[in-house]
Amino acid sequence: MKGNRGRDTKPELLVRSLLRDAGYPGYRLHWKKAPGRPDIAYPGRKVAIFVNGCFWHRCPHCQPAEPKSHSDFWRRKFELNQERDARKVCELKDAGWTVVTVWECELRDSPSRIVAEISELLGSH
Repeated sequence: MKGNRGRDTKPELLVRSLLRDAGYPGYRLHWKKAPGRPDIAYPGRKVAIFVNGCFWHRCPHCQPAEPKSHSDFWRRKFELNQERDARKVCELKDAGWTVVTVWECELRDSPSRIVAEISELLGSH
């Protein structure tokens, strides 16, 4: 697991590229001043974006299979990941932020819809 990236993943880089192309630069990456350190943050608009990998965060859309070996370890690992994700979202919402979670599979299947949803939240340039 040491080799797995926590930042600058392919899905995260793609979302950042799509946002820049749509005319929304000026975001902060893993901004320490935002509760939960979202992957992408627009502090002035209080919009936080998490880009989640389907396997590690247990996507509710594509429901990836669980590993067959060491199932107790993986089940606990995934539970802790989901608890941490929920805690981060709650902290941000309590601080008045709008939170968007982009799933890897959604990004792969319909990137234009994802950008349209985020663009609507960000408003005018």
